[in-house]
Amino acid sequence: MANAKIIQEKQEAVAVIASKLTSSSSTVIADYRGLNVAQVTELRKQLREAGVDFQVLKNSLVRRATEGTELSSLNDILTGPTAVAFSGEDAIAPAKILNNFAKKNDALKLKGGVVEGKVVGAEEIKALAELPSREGLLSMLLSVLQAPVRNFALAVKAVGEKQEASA
Repeated sequence: MANAKIIQEKQEAVAVIASKLTSSSSTVIADYRGLNVAQVTELRKQLREAGVDFQVLKNSLVRRATEGTELSSLNDILTGPTAVAFSGEDAIAPAKILNNFAKKNDALKLKGGVVEGKVVGAEEIKALAELPSREGLLSMLLSVLQAPVRNFALAVKAVGEKQEASA
């Protein structure tokens, strides 16, 4: 009887992992080997504040969750201790937080992940982490849109001042 209960629990865990993998806008997989308890607690705090779900998962359960899907190529990076960060809303947040934490703590290694349903490697995750935030991108766009209007206004002002000076 105990075996049936354990099998049922594992099947439920696999179903939860599969739904998180498919519903998340981004998922980052990292090797946390070598981090102490204080460091892991700090990392979890930063991720929680950004709305990211961070879990240590068994590789076999994640492999089962990806069986028969386009995410089965994740199995190549599922070796050793595996921590998974799921983000439902902000695709950049887990990559940015984990990458910044990995820069300060050499023990944390990014393995790869899933971004918008596509399996990516560690280099793509690092490139994603280097992108500016949404607010930063919007402010850049706004400044680009304002530049022609500002330049036109300065040109009109200069013409007006020149005409005043000659008059």
